[in-house]
Amino acid sequence: MTLRIGELSKLTGVHIETIRYYERIGLAPEPSRSANGYRRYGDDSVKRLNFVRRGRELGFTLADIRGLLRLVDGGDATCDQVRTITLQHVEDIAGKLADLGRMRTVLLAMADECEGGDIPECPILETLFEGGNH
Repeated sequence: MTLRIGELSKLTGVHIETIRYYERIGLAPEPSRSANGYRRYGDDSVKRLNFVRRGRELGFTLADIRGLLRLVDGGDATCDQVRTITLQHVEDIAGKLADLGRMRTVLLAMADECEGGDIPECPILETLFEGGNH
């Protein structure tokens, strides 16, 4: 199978500019070119872009994905190495969830101070301007 970049984009759900970006930063190899200069992609490009897209959907950083691909490209990836990277990502997610919980608590406290209504003074806006902690 030989695809042009637009076809690859539709097939993988990765925007054309993102494909080009991944090529520039080395997440995707530079494609071959046709005689008229068009990029040409094959099955390997589809698989690799699906891998990167799915990794991003799961919240892996580009550095994490690069590390996983390095393991795959080197041919010496072990399940233990992939598991370690995945568990580190799970820890990062847990930290973000804790941060989101704290933000939720602060925002609810700010909203509780607000009675609504038509008055121009708003305790939520005042708190944001003051940078106060709740």
